[in-house]
Amino acid sequence: MVSSTHYLASQSAMAVLERGGNAYDAAVAAGFVLHVVEPHLNGPAGEVPIILAPAGGEVRVLCGQGVAPAGATVAHYRSLGLDLVPGTGPLAAAVPGAFDAWMLLLRDHGTMELADVLAYAIGYARDGHAPVERVGETVATVRELFETEWPSSAEIYLVDGAPPRPGELLRNPQLAATWQRLVEEAEEEAGGAGREARIEAARRLWREGFIAEALVRQAGRPTLDTSGARHTGTLTAADLASWEASYEAPATYDWRGWTLCKAAGWSQGPAFLQQLALLPPELPAYGSADWVHLLVEGCKLAMADREAWYGDAAEVPVDALLSDAYNTARRALVDPEKASYELRPGSPLGEEPRLSAHALAVASGAGEFDVPGVAGAGEPTVAKSPTSPVPGEPDVREDGLTRGDTCHLDIVDRWGNMVAATPSGGWLQSNPVVPELGFPLGTRLQMTWLEEGLPNSLTPGRRPRTTLTPSLALKDGVPVMAFGTPGGDQQDQWQVHFFLAVALRDRVRGGLDLQGAIDAPNWHNDSFPGSFFPRGMRPGSVTVESRTDAEVVAELRRRGHDVTVGDAWSEGRLCAVARDPRTGVLSAAANPRGMQGYAVGR
Repeated sequence: MVSSTHYLASQSAMAVLERGGNAYDAAVAAGFVLHVVEPHLNGPAGEVPIILAPAGGEVRVLCGQGVAPAGATVAHYRSLGLDLVPGTGPLAAAVPGAFDAWMLLLRDHGTMELADVLAYAIGYARDGHAPVERVGETVATVRELFETEWPSSAEIYLVDGAPPRPGELLRNPQLAATWQRLVEEAEEEAGGAGREARIEAARRLWREGFIAEALVRQAGRPTLDTSGARHTGTLTAADLASWEASYEAPATYDWRGWTLCKAAGWSQGPAFLQQLALLPPELPAYGSADWVHLLVEGCKLAMADREAWYGDAAEVPVDALLSDAYNTARRALVDPEKASYELRPGSPLGEEPRLSAHALAVASGAGEFDVPGVAGAGEPTVAKSPTSPVPGEPDVREDGLTRGDTCHLDIVDRWGNMVAATPSGGWLQSNPVVPELGFPLGTRLQMTWLEEGLPNSLTPGRRPRTTLTPSLALKDGVPVMAFGTPGGDQQDQWQVHFFLAVALRDRVRGGLDLQGAIDAPNWHNDSFPGSFFPRGMRPGSVTVESRTDAEVVAELRRRGHDVTVGDAWSEGRLCAVARDPRTGVLSAAANPRGMQGYAVGR
């Protein structure tokens, strides 16, 4: 079974499975297809956290989140007159992480040749694909920027001077040529040494060969970014050569017979686990105002802790944050009759929480939105009402101010191997296309703070705290479900709602299957500092789909929530696959919002 945010990626993964490949072969093929068909949402120089559960093996996290380059110091960025890392341009580029993570997954857990899994992406880039509407809409918003400042991007994405149109083929010959050259040079370098040697040769070509050389040249080109000035980046050949993807144990939490697995505190993943830990023993009726209020208020507490304690620049006290004693005390802060408008991090080890000056300012209402025309925080939802103050599909202006979104894929194969991955970054609107390669650098460093001494301070050699957060669930110790969603700060809100709908299916309208849980009306709040430039916050906010019961909306407003009613199908882009360990039966579901997610199986 395969589920992903784009039908061509799902079908490519299924083709790999039908050729005898396993879940990991299929995931790599799908990941590279997503780079081609959702270029506004991810790219090879972005990042990807992956959670994998090999049949009969241990659950592991494969970290494809690159670190800050050696020259990316707070002092350097401050010397440029910056208070925040720009949202676009080479200053925001971490060491690219996605490519090496996919290669490591293929080498260690796959069975197929690099050339075979890349063939699908090469074909779509060379021969073309019919782009979804959002690709053209995103390009249209940065058309002037491409024409005046980023000509290498215009060459690919302004076809005959116009943005890509649905139903007309969009090609990226530079990207196809990059992957074809990579395959050929890797085969030549490895000689007859075998599959793993060819993959290792490809990794070296990325880190030290022709790709690395082009990436470093691009980082050194002055580029207009969201600060309104042109800057060069800090990425060097030494940064690329010294970093590689790695494995680690997941952060876990046990809840009512389930074990939930997430990436550790360098991601926002533990915030999902904290929201479960904050739930009381007795839960209100699913979908009621009490239910939504409880989850929104618990989310605010977990996200406040994310802001104070998560990041790779300090030790994250995950065990203390998930402890029963801590969450019992935190749970008491929730007023059942009143929405909180405060940012209230806790003290899991008795130490004072550490918040950035910017976070304190936006939490107090000062400088809530410092950039004209920009509202909300975090990556966008799939769609929005024209009157909604929350982010919509990539919000980009002619000066380059942009938010990208993300992709997701889940796969389970006939042997029970399971994987969840959330590729993102390297968006077409984040940086100019590298002319020699056909894809841009990423911008994940925008999630760090330009203030020393914080868990998420910009720190050379350390990962920015990512919002990317795939999930894997075990039941009674056995992997049963992989799931996730795009959506930045909303990811671990929508996923909690989805998981609870599945886990409590005996209590929910006669039971929701995977598809029903994805289709159920969803919501999110922005009551904490966003992870994306300009790092805004909307205290007390809740955005719900218009399919939400009107009485629930009225009751939330009575309790003081600042409720925005969005479009009927506007919250979440969830994917999921599952395997029943008792019967071996597989299932999958995909998001109908945006009409491009696709689940397939046989």
